[in-house]
Amino acid sequence: MFKKILIANRGEIACRVIKSARKMGIQTVAVYSDADRNALHVTMADEAVHIGPPPANQSYIVIDKVMEAIRATGAEAVHPGYGFLSENMKFAEALEKEGVVFVGPPSAAIEAMGDKITSKKIAMEAGVNTVPGYMGLIEDAEEAVRISREIGYPVMIKASAGGGGKGMRIAWNDDEAREGFQSSRNEAANSFGDDRIFIEKFVTQPRHIEIQVLADKHGNCVYLHERECSIQRRNQKVIEEAPSPFLDEATRKAMGEQACALARAVGYTSAGTVEFIVDGNRNFYFLEMNTRLQVEHPVTELITGVDLVEQMIRIANGEPLPFKQEDLKINGWAMESRLYAEDPYRNFLPSIGRLTRYRPPVEGATPTGGIVRNDTGVYEGGEISMYYDPMIAKLCTWGPTRAAAIEEMRLALDTFEVEGIGHNLPFCAAVMDHPKFVSGDMTTAFIAEEFPDGFQGVALPEPTLRRVAAAAAAMNRVAEIRRARISGRMDNHERKVGDDWVVSLQGIDFAVKIRADRGGATVEFADGAIMRVESDWTPGQSLARLLVDGAHLVLKVGRITGGYRIRVRGADLKVHVRTPRQAELARLMPEKLPPDTSKMLLCPMPGLIVKLNVAEGDEVFEGQALCTVEAMKMENILRAERKGVVKKINAEVGSSMAVDDVIMEFE
Repeated sequence: MFKKILIANRGEIACRVIKSARKMGIQTVAVYSDADRNALHVTMADEAVHIGPPPANQSYIVIDKVMEAIRATGAEAVHPGYGFLSENMKFAEALEKEGVVFVGPPSAAIEAMGDKITSKKIAMEAGVNTVPGYMGLIEDAEEAVRISREIGYPVMIKASAGGGGKGMRIAWNDDEAREGFQSSRNEAANSFGDDRIFIEKFVTQPRHIEIQVLADKHGNCVYLHERECSIQRRNQKVIEEAPSPFLDEATRKAMGEQACALARAVGYTSAGTVEFIVDGNRNFYFLEMNTRLQVEHPVTELITGVDLVEQMIRIANGEPLPFKQEDLKINGWAMESRLYAEDPYRNFLPSIGRLTRYRPPVEGATPTGGIVRNDTGVYEGGEISMYYDPMIAKLCTWGPTRAAAIEEMRLALDTFEVEGIGHNLPFCAAVMDHPKFVSGDMTTAFIAEEFPDGFQGVALPEPTLRRVAAAAAAMNRVAEIRRARISGRMDNHERKVGDDWVVSLQGIDFAVKIRADRGGATVEFADGAIMRVESDWTPGQSLARLLVDGAHLVLKVGRITGGYRIRVRGADLKVHVRTPRQAELARLMPEKLPPDTSKMLLCPMPGLIVKLNVAEGDEVFEGQALCTVEAMKMENILRAERKGVVKKINAEVGSSMAVDDVIMEFE
């Protein structure tokens, strides 16, 4: 076995590889840029080598610098993680020349699967299902109809030189194929000066399902079942699970066998993933093969018990697989939520800054019979850099059933404390409670269809509000008793804590009567409903773990005047607990309106002004570009929402802006 491995990566995946290597008794070498000098993967590794400035193209993906680190430390093998150099054929070849083992597939397999056309051709030759289509020249509408019939409706008629939706039609029958062919041809000629058309199968109700494979150097190849990755935003996976709630045993077996056939066809070794698109009738078609470890590999590990990183290292060392296909059973269900440093309330704009609080749930077995796992590369007090991927952590849960795994994830998300930056924890929590997700009936269009206007927060259903209200009433009583027992009181000034309270949240008032005992509190609502609340929460704790009517409830708690800020299940609530008289008076108070910012251009994210398109006194129109802000190496053009005149510009090119800084004002 190798004595020393270098990890050519950073963040959570570098930490993940270090954990398996340490378990195997292998020393590890980390590489780091200036921005990652104090990163978690650097402190976890046995050795660390500095390889350059923060931008990845000057450090992590510079092959020569990584090779220098290998030579300096005497590493015998390199694990590339995912991203960066993980699918770089030149890097694999450089390691081969140096006599260093690449913990991944042969360079020829990387090359073959890295080219979309070549990989599809190899897949077809290996008997893997590909999207049916006709790529040759189509002469006229009647030929288009004949080809469409052979492929099977519905079909997608597309311009060969197309883009932006131009020259594209979906046809469900012969008439639509004739019309669509002519329309696409005309649009293509007018838009691109090229009227060539091709036709392929249109996949309805598409789901993104991938198969994990492992292949050794002795001709053995197995599949470790599938992962459902349909919950995506702009092609970026957000929630993954294993197995898929959609596949039956026959489809799973067929997909797995085809994935292994493709791996054998390219002489694949190590861990790899074959991605498929699956339609509503469980027809599946090859998309691509990722010749590396996937981000979402932990859910496969949780349902199979196989450490994929360990197996990658053992395969690279020439060892045969220690199991056969029949040994790989599906045990329970696993979920993964990707925690990103992006603000869901601002259309998921990147958020950078310091993690003033970072308290993930405790890993391992849970009181409810599940498992929690958190793969991360950050720590409390660390900084989220503008130079790299915004992922903070991968929160995973396991349960014996899908419903149990979802409930474990709900509790884990409610337990996860992150402060100092914008993050998508509330959005992940909202997905876990969405009826379509809970049913398992979702496609890759889930987020676009269910959140068309972005994420505006969560309105909790009435039963959940009642549970939160009961919890808040019980917590308030604990706080009131503490205040009533303060030392140093004047004689005859003893304070009595009443039993009647009104809990106000999300625009609803709940009148309750509370009775406490040594074990907890009994909360009675005005309609006669009774809830039992038990907890060891004390005032000042930011996390409250409670049993409400025997069911677990976890609340993130902050103090506000007259109550609490409570965050749970994706909702951010102001909860006021008042006496009946206070509640009566509160209803008479005028509601404070937010400030009017309609005549201001606010900076939506921390960033740098790189261009100003207008000057003071200019008349602007709806949709006109006003300025460009650069954040996380991406340029964002800010446009006018309505017609107006620029009154004042508060920034200049080169100005560094914070969130909600006023860039310009309008008359």
